[in-house]
Amino acid sequence: MDWGAFFLSLKLAVTTTVLLIPLAVLLVRPLARWRSPAKSVLEALLALPLVLPPTVLGYYLLVGLGRVSPLGRAFEAAFGTPLVFSFTGLVAASLIANIPFAVQPIQRACEALPRDITDAAWVSGLTRRAAFWRIELPLISSGVLSAAVLTFAHTMGEFGVVRVSAEHVQGLGASLGQGRRVARVRRGQGGEGGAHLGGPGTDGQGFDAGQPRRNGAA
Repeated sequence: MDWGAFFLSLKLAVTTTVLLIPLAVLLVRPLARWRSPAKSVLEALLALPLVLPPTVLGYYLLVGLGRVSPLGRAFEAAFGTPLVFSFTGLVAASLIANIPFAVQPIQRACEALPRDITDAAWVSGLTRRAAFWRIELPLISSGVLSAAVLTFAHTMGEFGVVRVSAEHVQGLGASLGQGRRVARVRRGQGGEGGAHLGGPGTDGQGFDAGQPRRNGAA
């Protein structure tokens, strides 16, 4: 096992889960109670990372966070280092890619929570903050736990977003998900047949990204 890739994936999974779950709770609470035709549009946008192919999502994130993008230029001007191909950029890409896995379980739990319970808590004298911590959060804890498990597991096995948006982080050539796929190709093809798959000049499918395919090539 590539322990460097394992610990990179573990660090990324823990960071993503710790940052994303509280943000998802803050976003989902008003979304679950929102009654508007625009709610369906917002839910579709939040689910978009789930339906896009991972490498396509990684490419869009690379463009959006790159050095020529407004966000990339602002980050580099503020911190003196590019956002892409860094662990910070990898975390940003992972947060976006995992939004559906964090949001949807918590949203379902919040929608199943009767509104009368929170109304009764407010009538009883609890503030909104106290009602959330003492009443709402314990009742939606199963949804929060499910979101945390899904986010962590998905991040540990992620390949496409990592491969495109942050191929080289702290000298490590791959994440755990990428390493498993490279190992499977090498076992299937043997020797050097898949040895260049994880190289910086390839597109993750076994051929050079900078070279055009020949007609009939797989």
